[in-house]
Amino acid sequence: MASCRGGIIILALESVVVTGYAKAPQGTAMHEVYKHAGIVLEINFTSHEIIRADFTFITDLTKEFFERILIGYSLKDGVEPLLEMIKRHYFAPSQQAIIVALQAAIQRYWDNISNTKDIIE
Repeated sequence: MASCRGGIIILALESVVVTGYAKAPQGTAMHEVYKHAGIVLEINFTSHEIIRADFTFITDLTKEFFERILIGYSLKDGVEPLLEMIKRHYFAPSQQAIIVALQAAIQRYWDNISNTKDIIE
């Protein structure tokens, strides 16, 4: 959806991008390459659904695994179900760093979403 204000075309998106980071555990490939665990989420701010996700993981397998967990998840259901799923299905030294990064991204989303909607409307 686009609108025109003063001859300038303004594109109104229905999503936002948020990031979260946490220190990667020493002795892991993630720490050697990135130093931090990073999560980038694109979230539809109407449905609060995660529509895309990217990560600072070394392997594609891990990236794809987390995409399956996150994409389509509605943040209206809370963060706890996501954290429990990670704890039950991701057994790696970086588990806690991923949890912290995910919590940071989701908190950043909720902290900023009302401000973003005010700008767009």
